[in-house]
Amino acid sequence: MATRLVQINMKARDDSALGRFWAEALGWGVDSEGPGVTHLEPVGFECPDPAAVCIDIVAHPEPKTVKNRVHLDLATTSPAHQAELVARLKALGATLADVGQGDVPWTVMADPEGNEFCVLEPRPVYRGTGPVAAVVVDCTDPREMARFWDAAMDWTLHDVTGAHARMRSAEEVGPYLEFVRTPDTKSVWNRVHLDVRPYPGDDPAVEAARLRALGATDPDIDRSAVPWTVLADPEGNEFCLLAPR
Repeated sequence: MATRLVQINMKARDDSALGRFWAEALGWGVDSEGPGVTHLEPVGFECPDPAAVCIDIVAHPEPKTVKNRVHLDLATTSPAHQAELVARLKALGATLADVGQGDVPWTVMADPEGNEFCVLEPRPVYRGTGPVAAVVVDCTDPREMARFWDAAMDWTLHDVTGAHARMRSAEEVGPYLEFVRTPDTKSVWNRVHLDVRPYPGDDPAVEAARLRALGATDPDIDRSAVPWTVLADPEGNEFCLLAPR
């Protein structure tokens, strides 16, 4: 049994407005929009497909108070493309952000609700990922995070150091999932989190038990209103185990 990363879940005060921003930013479509939930994916995409990690934007009244521990890195193909993308994102409502990055070749930005993301300088490793180069998770121990997620998913682990770990789908398509060591630690529930899904025919309860045996825990949050399973990785980052598909 195994899971695969299918989407990220992002909370927002206005899911529709933030959905329009990210659809324009990525060149994706709004696949569905219901009360309080806006789902984004590439035009013509059939989820789940490792070629992309989709985005669910969910309305939530609580304001953002700290730097997100999960963010997107956007890919570019040239310095000119990077500059053009930054300018276009500013026109859509994004702003420059300072998270203590110092003098770096990438541009740190925030979407209209303050969610941080990076517009990367051109990097050969991200050629062919699509507009999202990587989903990045801040952590204190990349090696432990890599151990857990390598066992939790059927993605391929590419490299692991004490400062950084990187995974990608077994088909070698779509964005990377990366774990980056940071000095800060988790202090509040994550407004952006990972959603994983088992394969058709797998038993969600059995898969949840397997993830717990690997080190996942049950976070102290109200899960009574949702049909999926909410868990947390070894560093306390919430993630959702969706129904098989």
